[in-house]
Order: sequence, then C-alpha cells, then structure tokens
Amino acid sequence: MPIFVDQTMGVAIIATLNYIPISMEEYIVSARQYRPMSFDSVVGQSALTTTLKNAVKSGKLAHAYLFCGPRGVGKTTCARIFAKAINCMHPTAEGEACNECESCPAFNEQRSYNIFELDAASNNSVEDIRSLIEQVRIPPQIGKYKVYIIDEVHMLSQAAFNAFLKTLEEPPHHAIFILATTEKHKILPTILSRCQIYDFNRIGIKDTIDHLQYVAKLEHINAEPEALTVIAQKADGGMRDALSIFDQVVSFTGGNITYQGVIQNLNVLDYEYYFRLVDNFLANQATEAMILLDEVLRKGFDAHSFMTGLASHFRDLLVSKDASTLQLL
Repeated sequence: MPIFVDQTMGVAIIATLNYIPISMEEYIVSARQYRPMSFDSVVGQSALTTTLKNAVKSGKLAHAYLFCGPRGVGKTTCARIFAKAINCMHPTAEGEACNECESCPAFNEQRSYNIFELDAASNNSVEDIRSLIEQVRIPPQIGKYKVYIIDEVHMLSQAAFNAFLKTLEEPPHHAIFILATTEKHKILPTILSRCQIYDFNRIGIKDTIDHLQYVAKLEHINAEPEALTVIAQKADGGMRDALSIFDQVVSFTGGNITYQGVIQNLNVLDYEYYFRLVDNFLANQATEAMILLDEVLRKGFDAHSFMTGLASHFRDLLVSKDASTLQLL
C-alpha cells in the first residue's frame, strides 16, 4: 500500500486503495479483485448507497459521516466510493463518479492527494490526530474537498478523541471526514452527535449467493447452489468472509465446487445427519440415535453446536410444512 508523505507537516497518510492493476502472473484474492468500484456494484446495502448517491447529486454534503456495522459488509468500500464521487468534477446524473475527469483517474491510480485514509488502529495517539488536524488546514490544490477516511475509529485513545472533537465540530469548508467502525458503542457521544450515522446491515444469504455465482461465472468455476449456500451461511453476513471462504474452497476442489467438497473443507456437518436423527426419533430408535450422536462427536463437532443446529433443523421442518411460510426458510 503506497504511503504519501507531506514533507511540510511530516504526516504520513495512507492513500486510498480502490483500483488494483492485475498482471497475468499476479494472483489477487477475490475479496480485493472484486471489490466494488461504484455504488451500484455494492451488494446488500441499497438503502445506504441510494442515500449517498442522492447526497452527491444534490451537493448537500455533511462535514462528517460515521459508517458502522459488522466486518466485511462494505463500510470502507462505500467510504472510498463516496470519497471518489465527492471529488468527481462531473458526476453522473445517478450520483456516480464519471471516471474521466482529472480527479477520478488520480484516485484509480492511487495518486490522489485529496483523498486520504488513516488506520486508527495503528495511528491512535493524540500526536497522530494533531498531525492530521494540521494537515486538514491545507486546502486542496485540485477539486473542492479533501476527504479523510478514518478506519477503525473506535481504536482512538481518549485524548485523541478529545483532540479531534473541535475539528470535527467546526472543520474547514473543504474538509469532509468519513469515519468507519465495527464498534459504535465505543465512540464518544459527543463524536456521534456531530456525524451523520449510517448503519450497515449484514448481507443476506440470497445476496451473498448471487454475488458468489457472479464471481464464479467470471472465473469460469463450476459451483453447486447448495455449496454456495453453505459458504454464505458460514460467512454470517460478511461478503469479505464469503469471498475468502470461496477462494479457499476453490483451491481445495480445483475449481469444481460441490456440496460435499465444501462441507469437507470447512468441517461443516452434513444436513443428512439431522434427517437421519429425526428418522430415528420418529421410529423410536433410541439406540440408533445415540450411536449417530456419538458418530457426530467423534468427527470433532461440538455437542452444543450440534443441538443448536438440530433445533434450527426442526424449525425449518415446521416452516416447510406450510406453503405460506416457505419464504422464511
């Protein structure tokens, strides 16, 4: 990741990464290679992206935004896309960046001096924030705004938060802050009250499966729908996790993703065990049920997790008995 250093202030600011050149020999993980480059390509956050696009179209921009939510749901990605659209000289009618003006190629090629990203996890001291405040005072040479993306902002120290507070309350007209965090409850209420807050949701299983199918098609990989469903469930609403698991399974299966290959690689219990156990219950076969449970435990699965999965299986069976509740599966 390139680091641009302001020699005047002595501040090292990490430039935003949003464009990744790919050579024939270079392998890039799917989570980076297929990172969204526009609002329309963001998965599962349509309400938030619509709001941000409308803000760009109308020009009604707040001076501070807070993007919060679980990991891997698109907070930093949306922050970068938003920062690019804010600095675009000729945004489209839909509020997207044009990718043609002077600002957009500079951003894509990682040489924009108007968009900065700071990792608060490793730059969390009061000295780091004071250096940032000094940098904020300098107006942009090209374009209207300087956009500062501060990731993992909850990692800032108490003193750093206090030093940042005044600047966040009354920033220069050319400065816009986009804060991102997975733990909103750790941020001071005085900081929260000065930001527009956007809560990102976990990405639904259907949206995750659709995106994995899209990636598989581009990569010419055969994938069974049942296998992608297991990956989506394992990711627990995080697209980055889903794509990381997808890459892992592709390596294991050699590009032909099957349900059996996924559950073997991810050490996921086959649904068939639940069906067999229910059959034992219905036939009053207590001995067979105990032997089956012992088989599951010997495979290394936790008994508590197995019982939780069995309860979920019973719930799915009840839901599937009525056509009106099938959509709840």
